[in-house]
Amino acid sequence: MKTEYSDKSTLSSCFESVRAQGRIALMPFFMAGDPDLSTSAKILLSLQESGADIIELGIPYSDPLADGPVIQASAARALKSGTTPSSVLEMLNNLREKITIPIVLFTYSNPLLHLGMERFCDEAARAGASGLVVPDLPLEEAEKLSSIASKRHLDLVLLVAPTTPLQRMQRITENSRGFTYLVSVTGVTGERAQMEARVGSLVEQLKRLSPNPIAVGFGISGPEQVSQVRSWGGDGAIVGSALVKRIASASPGREVEEAGRFCKELVKST
Repeated sequence: MKTEYSDKSTLSSCFESVRAQGRIALMPFFMAGDPDLSTSAKILLSLQESGADIIELGIPYSDPLADGPVIQASAARALKSGTTPSSVLEMLNNLREKITIPIVLFTYSNPLLHLGMERFCDEAARAGASGLVVPDLPLEEAEKLSSIASKRHLDLVLLVAPTTPLQRMQRITENSRGFTYLVSVTGVTGERAQMEARVGSLVEQLKRLSPNPIAVGFGISGPEQVSQVRSWGGDGAIVGSALVKRIASASPGREVEEAGRFCKELVKST
């Protein structure tokens, strides 16, 4: 049975529901098509069953500038297996009756522009996606895409980095929908032994600028970092490289089980 939300965006309603339960949202990320789309579909359902609140689903791209070596390698494997943006959306569409939590698509601007903003958003909405993250899209272009996406009930989520000037940070939060994605490090994605203490002050600053939920990503590798995000007042924790590594290192045929097991470990810290 699908979760019923109000007229607000699916992402906003999800964060409200999670907050009412006295916890933060767990938001695992993995790359569609690694090792193949059939396995990816099963991983999506496993993460949902294991307690994920929102899933960020990567669309593989050959030049993932914001990603570290773990996710770069995952994208390369997915591309080698023949994964395309259209095949990812088709896979997601086939799961529409089974997915009950919001799915946020992570894509770079080149594949999106190649397909066309309007067509991509049409197909993403048809497949049941709730939002988009496009890390290399300039803010000026993001404002254009946000308008296109919102007409299809998709939230365009924008990113804030530790180096973002205050004035630009304000503009980003004003244009981000569903939540604001706080990048916790200056650099690419990847596991870190510990998170920088200044992330806490960045969360506070963003809270003063906008009522948007704040989800922290990049560098969250386990339950300890998830707990830290919660203690800083964040509304969600995005776990990517650590999960992608677990999937990649699992024995053939055990990827789904390993993804679910790790998700359950993380849920306990939300």
